[in-house]
Amino acid sequence: MAQPIYDEAALHLTFSRWEAPVVRYSAMAVPLNSISSVEVFPRWTSETLGIRSGLTVSGYLKVGTFLHPRGTTRLVSMKRGHPILRVGLRGRKADEKFDELLLSSPDAYEIAEALRLAGVR
Repeated sequence: MAQPIYDEAALHLTFSRWEAPVVRYSAMAVPLNSISSVEVFPRWTSETLGIRSGLTVSGYLKVGTFLHPRGTTRLVSMKRGHPILRVGLRGRKADEKFDELLLSSPDAYEIAEALRLAGVR
């Protein structure tokens, strides 16, 4: 699954070899000033994600880009059994493709707390 790592400048994501072709990124960095919100779900979210471009194994795995009917574009890398880190991104610009990130990570709570300490709410 995607490996989110936080530093003082950005949230860095590294995707596994099998995820990279599905999400079309091997790695990406999200500057802290692009992050508008952060929250953690203790388990898999059953919320409607929308139309997908990617891979879904019902109830177990979701990886790819999802377009919600309301227009929200999400980069998703979720696996059942891990907390979900939801990262809201500030108003999308022409070069940014996502409004939100949904990422499974055993470190989701620690990353969310670090982002909050850096000023993200």
